[in-house]
Amino acid sequence: MSHSHPHRPGAGAWTAAVAWAVVPLLTCGMATPFTIGFAAYWLQSRALIVAAALYGACASAFVIVALSYDDIEKAPDWLFALVGIGLLVAWAGGVIHSGILVPLMVRRGRPAHPYAGSVHRQAVNNRHPGQAGPAHGGASSRPTVGRDPVHSRSTMPSGAARRPGEPEWIGHYRVLRSLGRGGQGAVYLAAAPNGTQVAVKVLHDLGDEVARTRFAREVDAARRVATFSTARLLDVNISQDQAYIVSEYVAGPSLEQLVRAHGPRDEDSLTRLALSTVGALAAIHRAGVVHRDFKPSNVLIGSDGPRVIDFGIARSLDSSTMTGKVAGTPPYMSPEQLSGSPVGPPSDVFSWAVTMTFAATGRPAFGEDTVPAVFNRVLNLHPDLSPLPPSLRGIVGAALAKNPSDRPTASEIMLAIVD
Repeated sequence: MSHSHPHRPGAGAWTAAVAWAVVPLLTCGMATPFTIGFAAYWLQSRALIVAAALYGACASAFVIVALSYDDIEKAPDWLFALVGIGLLVAWAGGVIHSGILVPLMVRRGRPAHPYAGSVHRQAVNNRHPGQAGPAHGGASSRPTVGRDPVHSRSTMPSGAARRPGEPEWIGHYRVLRSLGRGGQGAVYLAAAPNGTQVAVKVLHDLGDEVARTRFAREVDAARRVATFSTARLLDVNISQDQAYIVSEYVAGPSLEQLVRAHGPRDEDSLTRLALSTVGALAAIHRAGVVHRDFKPSNVLIGSDGPRVIDFGIARSLDSSTMTGKVAGTPPYMSPEQLSGSPVGPPSDVFSWAVTMTFAATGRPAFGEDTVPAVFNRVLNLHPDLSPLPPSLRGIVGAALAKNPSDRPTASEIMLAIVD
């Protein structure tokens, strides 16, 4: 759901693409149908199939007329003019068209699979529109109550091919593989029309028009969130036929995967993590959005730093599809989420503090055993924060206050960390 991290071509790829693009020029347009046809295969575009056919008709008309007359100038003037225009279209049009397609051809990389007849052109599992870890399958086994944060799982390609029965296309996005499925829907790694990899989350029925309107309003707010440390929402469809969200694809493991594989973070990396993630929360809250499921699997460690995913749609999805159920992941839920009280930005701050404790210790602040035991600790106990560095211990402790009004805001936490 990029916007994500597109394929970065080398000089050889650019050279090959430019050489391909000049073929129509060198052949006076006669090879244009073949070059554009190859582009249709490479980009898997139905529109380019049509274009190749039109170029082929223009070039073929010229060849047929040329072979029909010993001297082409003896052809009727109207016919000579017609085939001349066709040749010009195949020649000049092919050169211009190929030049326009060069960047797309280069960035597209190798086609994902052999081109088949029915082709469309073509922006989470428990982790996001878009994102993820080296091994998508390494998602957390902890229970998620109510809503499945589909975007919270890693979305880095795992090598698992699309399974029988799964869609080949979702709107304009070509499905590459499944990333997971849960209570809200299924998530797929897909290719956008320009070849960029994105995460597409297909949602279950959003219900009536009131629910769809509310969802659209929430998504509109989420799209206004500053994207410096979040995964952007790229496209949304809430038509009667299908509802899906396209998000930026972030190549990198989730914080949960990173900590479980390599252990707790040291003081410097933990401080950088705290600043970037609480900054993302501040931006989310400033846009009027509440995340509601902030946790390590919803923080992706991209090449350019941590990104917060699966935000913006949480509130509307919870209200439209999970009525009467508790929504969240038990070890990271706030007291107000458990008690049924109104949930706002302070809830995200609490979950952020639990996540920072996990990053510092390798375990959630309130444990991860049975759900009743975790709920009891969240509501009644204060965790041991001694493993955290002194620079973070005080502000994390304040963020874990049981009363939402006693917690600092995300912006206040940022200032406290840098002071």
